[in-house]
Amino acid sequence: MRVRIGAALGVLAILSACGGGGGGGGSVTGGSPAPTPAPTATPTPTPTTTAGCSLRERQDWALAQLREWYLFPETLPANPNPAAFSNVDDYIDSLTATARAQRKDRYFTYLTSIKEEDAYYSSGATAGFGTRFALDQTGRRLFVIESFEDAPALGAGIDRGTEILQIGTSTSNLRNVSTIIDSEGTAGLNAALGPDTPGTARVFQFRTIAGETKTATVTQTDFSLLPVSTRYGAKVLTDGGKKVGYINLRTFIDSAEAPLKDAFASFRAQGINEFIIDFRYNGGGLISIANLMGDLMGGGKSTNDVYSYTSYRPEKASRNTVKYFAPTAQSVTPTKIAFIGTGRTASASELVINGFVPYLGNNMALIGTNTYGKPVGQIPVDRANCDDRLRIVALAVQNSARSAAYYDGLATTVPNTCQASDDISYPLGDNREQSVARALDFLAGRTCSRISASTGSSAQRETVRFDERTLLQPARPNTAQREVPGLF
Repeated sequence: MRVRIGAALGVLAILSACGGGGGGGGSVTGGSPAPTPAPTATPTPTPTTTAGCSLRERQDWALAQLREWYLFPETLPANPNPAAFSNVDDYIDSLTATARAQRKDRYFTYLTSIKEEDAYYSSGATAGFGTRFALDQTGRRLFVIESFEDAPALGAGIDRGTEILQIGTSTSNLRNVSTIIDSEGTAGLNAALGPDTPGTARVFQFRTIAGETKTATVTQTDFSLLPVSTRYGAKVLTDGGKKVGYINLRTFIDSAEAPLKDAFASFRAQGINEFIIDFRYNGGGLISIANLMGDLMGGGKSTNDVYSYTSYRPEKASRNTVKYFAPTAQSVTPTKIAFIGTGRTASASELVINGFVPYLGNNMALIGTNTYGKPVGQIPVDRANCDDRLRIVALAVQNSARSAAYYDGLATTVPNTCQASDDISYPLGDNREQSVARALDFLAGRTCSRISASTGSSAQRETVRFDERTLLQPARPNTAQREVPGLF
């Protein structure tokens, strides 16, 4: 058996808030709290002792890795009792409880599957209906806030703005969403949707954005989630005769590289220098793609200009790194950028936004609501014979000004903010959608209302935020659900 330690940068990840469900920033509902990842580097093999996969052996291994790599070693319990826990996940949660209470590690350290995670980060491979589900402010109505290309839900006519009215395994046992929630809570709703297994079929009665009520059977399949939508992921918006480049990045994975380069090459060819970068649901992903985003928007930067600093705990300082801008043939030179974010925007997304604060200053803004607040990242440590990958908070990230004080989100860090709702009555990337409209207002110099600095803290406590919807998530989300909050 070999342990693999992530190379210099590791992974940035976002997890659920204390009282909620899985990942997704603090806007997740479900059972007990769970994790959500973000940026990852390719792990470098390091030999270790071969061992078995009994519960106690896996627990002892997890503790040893935390004592070796954890960014907050002083918070680990001196004499933990693994026998008190029937699984590794709960044991890890107990080890990180002190750091969690200090809001340094809100379930960012967790155990996952090597095979599952590698498949997702390389190509977006996952299984499901291919939608993001969210509950409205009453907590009793279920809406689709996004559907993915080449996935079964979109093929059945279920897209952004659709309300799911009833769920069943057949037309004879359909149940109202409100009835399920009233009797069983969101755990019952998760159960009604079924396991994330190809072949799982559910009957949905739903109301489309056009007001039509339909019934369809949707069967979960394997599909590759596109990080940049072919429908609205990269487009040119027009506002008062001015061209604005729009990018909606769903997740930071390897397969984002080509569409991002193509999009920015097109923007560059058209002489576009004002941009809207939509990270509203982006819980994070690979740090290499976060760095690429910086380079693609760093056309005016020197290779001596610092994009970010990454630092480990003092005894691991030899692994500290500096990322400098490295403009490419596709790079643009922005004069203004409007970043769209919400309480689900975290990790790699926040790294990109924070990285431009020292350079753009008043020529950038955060649109929407406050972000999650995660200036720390993870490394992957593998126990290959057990298919165990332990994601450990082991590093902190800062921008070129050495600023990373955004545990409460970026609303007080970004010079300009504009409060806006996530308006699911319009497609993403549509000028009429409220977050896009407010982004265009900022770019044009029109006025807007500032985001409340308390929004991020409220989101982390899972109270109602300005956009009034919370993403649905299982108690223990899979890799794709951690990175793409609300995914089913």
